[in-house]
Amino acid sequence: MDINFNKNEDHNKLLLSEMKRRLAKVKLGGGEKRIAKLHSQGKMTARERIDYLLDKDSKSIEIGAFVGDDMYKEHGGCPSGGVVVKIGYVSGKQCVVVANDATVKAGAWFPITAKKNLRAQEIAMENKLPIIYLVDSAGVYLPLQDEIFPDKEHFGRIFRNNAIMSSMGITQIAAVMGSCVAGGAYLPIMSDEALIVDKTGSIFLAGSYLVKAAIGESIDNEALGGATTHCEISGVTDYKSKDDKDALDTIKNVVDKIGDYDKAGFSRTKPEKPALEEKEIYGILPKARNEQYDMMGIIKRMVDNSDFEEYKAGYGQTIITGYARIDGWAVGIVANQRKVVKSKKGEMQFGGVIYSDSADKATRFIANCNQKKIPLVFLQDVTGFMVGSKSEHGGIIKDGAKMVNAVSNSVVPKFTVVVGNSYGAGNYAMCGKAYDPRFMFAWPSAELAVMGGTQAAKVLMQIEASSLKAKGEEINAEKEAELFEKIKKRYDAQVSPYYAASRLWTDGIIDPLDTRKWISMGIEAADHAPIEKPFNLGVIQV
Repeated sequence: MDINFNKNEDHNKLLLSEMKRRLAKVKLGGGEKRIAKLHSQGKMTARERIDYLLDKDSKSIEIGAFVGDDMYKEHGGCPSGGVVVKIGYVSGKQCVVVANDATVKAGAWFPITAKKNLRAQEIAMENKLPIIYLVDSAGVYLPLQDEIFPDKEHFGRIFRNNAIMSSMGITQIAAVMGSCVAGGAYLPIMSDEALIVDKTGSIFLAGSYLVKAAIGESIDNEALGGATTHCEISGVTDYKSKDDKDALDTIKNVVDKIGDYDKAGFSRTKPEKPALEEKEIYGILPKARNEQYDMMGIIKRMVDNSDFEEYKAGYGQTIITGYARIDGWAVGIVANQRKVVKSKKGEMQFGGVIYSDSADKATRFIANCNQKKIPLVFLQDVTGFMVGSKSEHGGIIKDGAKMVNAVSNSVVPKFTVVVGNSYGAGNYAMCGKAYDPRFMFAWPSAELAVMGGTQAAKVLMQIEASSLKAKGEEINAEKEAELFEKIKKRYDAQVSPYYAASRLWTDGIIDPLDTRKWISMGIEAADHAPIEKPFNLGVIQV
């Protein structure tokens, strides 16, 4: 190994260490004191509930762990968006589990909480997975009600989705393990089956104080909407549980009886580990954002037995395309190549840039994967499409549009991994969030933005400097450098993978060595949902 490999390895392991440190903090939710308070009430935390529910020693992935990161500071923060979402196995069946974190503002819903809950439901609907809600929430966070209550993608969409999923035959189970108030009371009752924990669970449209104020009736919360009331009088809930574990055991028993699902039929053989050492990914991925490296080295440390059947190897070389298997599942891989290569005409092409020939190749390959019913994996390290008169005259916009068209109309499941750069239209063509990947996740080395920090800061600095000069201010070299650093610092914060993850632009930030697990579980989830429409590119410029 050379010195650059060691430097890269140190850098990427430091990024990974920082990610794990931040994740450990996130997992404390509202903090140790609030966790202790929850335990004193005889309740488990959201994460403890999920861990108990999921099959022991089984695989799981967490969606949106960093949601809310560094947001809502004036309101005390909202770690993980106040809700924990995992995909895992309950009684051997793959499920989506959603658990309110009562240590974060009593489980109240912030705007980002609604977005994350809707994402969980979207995953369940796209993949026809059973979804389990572990409810413990004080309802809408009132100081921000205008950002969560009335719009299309706000709180009410949750119940609309409950109804749609029911009509789709997707199993929904809800356990009320704490507060469940106001509009939130509809969620468990719109699920197929509802459980409630005695003495700690309660469901009502209005609590005792509001009832007193509204109609003058004096009644305590337990009599108003506790477990005995709803299991023996109103008939709202189906199972009365003595404590959290009893409720979770009941859910396990219910899920155990669910019948098998219709399969999409994606190809899977016996899983094999990569033949090359996976951990070498840390040393291959460069520290510098503009440094060259061979993406093929990453791919061969990610796929089964390091076998990769490259498609059109000598053409459009700034994108690598080919077939492989990941944990046994057949996949088609579309990956940016971040090294300078020679085109078919003998011209040098910059790495990480999409040229006309590479866009043309990717379009054809995506169509082939749809024809063969092979899921697609996009490995993003892209700075955008090639610019300049030569590219424009050669039809880069036309060829880029064809690739975007193919990605948009693809009917096989797509999975996007942000390895490094994810800039501008390159993000779109390589199946960014707007193009409906089943999962999109980032490595700690990722950056997502219109353009890189240095380039963007130079453009913004020139605009701001011109504005100041127009106002009569003198801008010398020192002032210009100060202005540049100020703008770059602000922009760099926005291109961070944590900034993207906190807003759910990606489903998470992961250790590169967990990529195989995420893709495998993602394809297994997608296999629950047979493809219902043919692949059709529509109208394209040829």
